[in-house]
Amino acid sequence: MPNPTSFQLPQEFLLVGAATKIGLFDGIKNGSYTLHELSEKLDTDYRALWTVTEALANLGYVVFSDNNQINLSEEAENIFYNSAHSNYTGFSFMHGYNLITSWIQLPDVIKTGKPASKKDKGSHSRDFIRAMSHHAQRSAALVADYCMRGLPAGRKMLDVGGGPLTYANAFAKKGATVTVLDLPEVIDMMSPVLDKALPVKMVKGDFTVGLPEGPYDLVYLGNVCHIYGEKENRRLFTDAAKETIKGGRIVISDMIRGTGARAAVFAVNMLVNTVSGGTWTYEQYTCVIGLPETLISAI
Repeated sequence: MPNPTSFQLPQEFLLVGAATKIGLFDGIKNGSYTLHELSEKLDTDYRALWTVTEALANLGYVVFSDNNQINLSEEAENIFYNSAHSNYTGFSFMHGYNLITSWIQLPDVIKTGKPASKKDKGSHSRDFIRAMSHHAQRSAALVADYCMRGLPAGRKMLDVGGGPLTYANAFAKKGATVTVLDLPEVIDMMSPVLDKALPVKMVKGDFTVGLPEGPYDLVYLGNVCHIYGEKENRRLFTDAAKETIKGGRIVISDMIRGTGARAAVFAVNMLVNTVSGGTWTYEQYTCVIGLPETLISAI
């Protein structure tokens, strides 16, 4: 049913996102500054920074010392920087902050059918990777168990679009040799954090053009099908089938259209951010003929 309580401006979210964007939290992470010092360090308007930091202090993100120096609060330290804490999110929320600029263009998207215009794509890509990596932490081990159930020892797998490495690492820890395919800029971003002790190889490429040569026991398509339309996905499934051994499997983990409001709203997110992406029904996935055994996970 309609939810009028959601018709509220997400002011705290926008405030924290803007503070992150200008480097405020990083700026005071390892030091204390007066407002004048911080304004100079961040190259901001003094009055604007004063107004924003006062709001952040009242919300509990920063604290002012007796000599009027600004410090990160303990709670904010745990949220942004302490990965061992239960409240830790890092800056994964910035992906959602970036999406706002696309969503406010929805009226134009509805009229033209074209995705929203984007700026600062490099920063957005970094925030997207952070978000995908953070959210996948909760389910990666369970997904790996489910996907690899019944496969032989020494299995080889392809993780398509697996640049954030969270799922690839989970598969490798379960005994798989993993090839990760992602765009060159994502591979360049993530290669420095690749765990050299794990059997994970990263390959630059574009899955709409082709896949790394197999054969593979398992091809994992985790949250990639919603980026493109039916034509591109059919080619992806066909290419994946060619690189999968007989008796192997292709696993599709994605939003499934028709399963509720979340999938329907997510389709709008794809509308404003992609040329042909969306969410697809279970029937659309299972009607593809000639594939190996296909497991479909509805998120």
